[in-house]
Amino acid sequence: MSLRPFNESDLEAVNRLHRSVWWPERSAAGWRWLMANPASAEIEAPHGWVIDHGAGPQAFVGNFIQRFWRNDQRLHAATGYSIVVPPAQRGRSRSLINAFVDQPACFARYTLNANARSSPLYKRHGMVPWPPNTHTLKLSWLIDPVACLYGRGLREVVDRAPALARLLGEQLSPLPRLRGERRLRQAESRLPGGVSLNPDLSERSDYARFWTALRAEGRLTADRSPDIMRWRLSDPDLTVPPLCLAYRDGGRLTGFAVAMLNKQTPLEPPVLEIIDLVALDNDSTAIQALVEGLRRMAPALGAAKVRLQVVSPDLLAALGRLGQKAWREGGWGHCHIAFDDEMQDAGWRPTPYDGDYSFCLRPLPARASAALRLASAPMRAQTMEARA
Repeated sequence: MSLRPFNESDLEAVNRLHRSVWWPERSAAGWRWLMANPASAEIEAPHGWVIDHGAGPQAFVGNFIQRFWRNDQRLHAATGYSIVVPPAQRGRSRSLINAFVDQPACFARYTLNANARSSPLYKRHGMVPWPPNTHTLKLSWLIDPVACLYGRGLREVVDRAPALARLLGEQLSPLPRLRGERRLRQAESRLPGGVSLNPDLSERSDYARFWTALRAEGRLTADRSPDIMRWRLSDPDLTVPPLCLAYRDGGRLTGFAVAMLNKQTPLEPPVLEIIDLVALDNDSTAIQALVEGLRRMAPALGAAKVRLQVVSPDLLAALGRLGQKAWREGGWGHCHIAFDDEMQDAGWRPTPYDGDYSFCLRPLPARASAALRLASAPMRAQTMEARA
């Protein structure tokens, strides 16, 4: 059969497939990190599938397993990512998606990151738009409108001359305006009340107590335990350390956010992507303070905007006026899910953390990220200390 599980010998061929559609490639270390996902081994799930007629992979879909909790019940779900089917393999997307949707031991198989072209494919495989009412919605808060307009203009030019974009690539892209450690520290000093940077993620930290309280709420929640969170934030392909914010009420950690810098295409300015945004009881005060904190940090990181790629109805309500002021992006169903029948009404409120955003982002190029890595060294040292 030409369909088989993805394995480590396929890495270079899969990177070539990514390169052919101008998607970011992963290093060998980055692939090994992703394939060391602790949850995959718990249900013996493959890391993806390839179409291979004997000469190596000709098409690919990734398979990322997430551990979930509902009270003390441990569950698993699967995120499909980076489906690449070249024109020569037209029609083979059906077998790849079927392999993903039909896999056992997962209460849901989903993508939270479909583009406008691939979105219609998933409906043909029994996947439904999810969450209700917000599956087409992305929210963004502009930080540098000029940089955003410049990136949009470049996209329009390249749409007419794609060969030029492939030739020049990052040379066309606006670089973030980095101003070093002083600017970062000034931004940190302006964080909203109750919000702090880079909380301790060790096993006996207040973050660990936050996770225990979040899990005790009984809602279906992706695993955010300290060990899993440390692993998720340790992707070796990240060129800039993740930004983690905590919200505390009365000294108790009650909200948590993670953001990462991303260049959606080589031509666009950096965007600060909200990877996780969660609070006990979905508290609106914590949610809004965390987003406002990210907005205040974004200029020092050179981000043109802050974006939330996955929005549940409950999260939209918690954002309140802050959500009403945001730009509406998207417009197509970027979230599609195939549920087990008994799980469709389980009250799942996904964030981008539940999908593939953290490891499918395009890192900043070396010429931009080197300066930022140096500037953020104190913040990175705190995070590494917590991981240890």
